Amino acid sequence: MKKIVTILVVIFAFTFTAQAQKKGGAPSAEKILKRMTKDLSLTEEQQSKIKPLLTAQLAERKAAMEKRKAIKESGQKPSKEERQLERKDKIAKEAAFNTEMSNILNKEQLIKFEAIAKERKTQTKNKGNKKAH
Repeated sequence: MKKIVTILVVIFAFTFTAQAQKKGGAPSAEKILKRMTKDLSLTEEQQSKIKPLLTAQLAERKAAMEKRKAIKESGQKPSKEERQLERKDKIAKEAAFNTEMSNILNKEQLIKFEAIAKERKTQTKNKGNKKAH
């Protein structure tokens, strides 16, 4: 269970959706990119490289959410193997995203990006622990 939560937290952390959702509305690549630009001082070239990554990631997350919703509505539960496969897929996508970001960001930006992600992960983990009690 901890691994599932961790994976979901990391995905959200890397897309900065927590801030976008607090401000209302569904997160969009533009909102996330604007926040990243502010936090990391991205250049226009970096923005143009990151935007397609964010767009693809949001589309994948939306498709996965719709798939989970359809399964839930059908009354079925995914098997243990299916859940493990989904976890592995999320980890692989996260690693690919991190690799792309490390190729785009400079050293200082990457350090700041990782620090922000770690902070969001901690906040989300704490939020999840409060709900469990």
